[in-house]
Amino acid sequence: MSRATLTGFIAILLWALLALFTVGTSPVPPFQLNALTFAIGGAIGVVWLLRTGGVKRLKGVPLSVYAFGTIGLFGYHALYFSALRLAPAAEASLIAYLWPLLIVILSGLLPGEKLRLGHILGAFIGFAGAALIVGGKAEGLDPAHIPGYLLALCCAFTWSSYSVISRRLGSFPTETVVVYCIATALLSVPAHLALEETLWPNSLVGWLCILGLGAGPVGLAFYTWDHGVKKGDIQLLGVASYAAPLLSTLVLVIAGFAAPTWTLALAASLITAGAALAARTSLKRASKAAKFLL
Repeated sequence: MSRATLTGFIAILLWALLALFTVGTSPVPPFQLNALTFAIGGAIGVVWLLRTGGVKRLKGVPLSVYAFGTIGLFGYHALYFSALRLAPAAEASLIAYLWPLLIVILSGLLPGEKLRLGHILGAFIGFAGAALIVGGKAEGLDPAHIPGYLLALCCAFTWSSYSVISRRLGSFPTETVVVYCIATALLSVPAHLALEETLWPNSLVGWLCILGLGAGPVGLAFYTWDHGVKKGDIQLLGVASYAAPLLSTLVLVIAGFAAPTWTLALAASLITAGAALAARTSLKRASKAAKFLL
């Protein structure tokens, strides 16, 4: 397994803290939280650029690339927050979590990539586990919630398309993500002022959770994910992304915000099996390629 793929796994581990930190930031509204956390993530990126001399690597990057990245980060969160306002959170989140499955499927269309049966089976097994976690207690679909479901589906396509197209933009450095984060924070400000009431954390824990979000799930995670999908095994990363809702739920259980259930245990088994199957498929492919070169 390549170092780039392992770097991409860091993003998945950081996203496992997203739910816990988000719960802790209440009562800050979504777009305000978006602006604050992306500003922190962007600031961390600026420090990284200055320390490593990465600013020079931003020269020559087309504005279209910056626009693409900003639309991906801002668009994903705008659609996600809107979907959860128009439909039940569990069901909307389940639909939004189609993005790992879509990454695996769409990545097969990339030059030099080939979708294998093991990737497809692993994706569907992993999705079954994610469905148990996110929508295990959800009620049947209500036609009144269809607009929210459609926005959640657009959310899934937005992030999966962003991740897959990022692979095509592999010649552009990960340093561009710093610009994406800053631009997303700036775009979130007018959205917040137009749609929300300004509310601030009411405790030190709330402020620490905002800092945690900006430094991890909404900061470092995007940098490591960008590097992983550009240089690593995007199909394996797509399937392994199903671990995010699993790990997030486990963190909530440990923190006392959720109770352990048999559904969780079954979901863990399915997600582990799906990721293992996809990993085995990728490793077999890499092994065959190495033998061929020898």
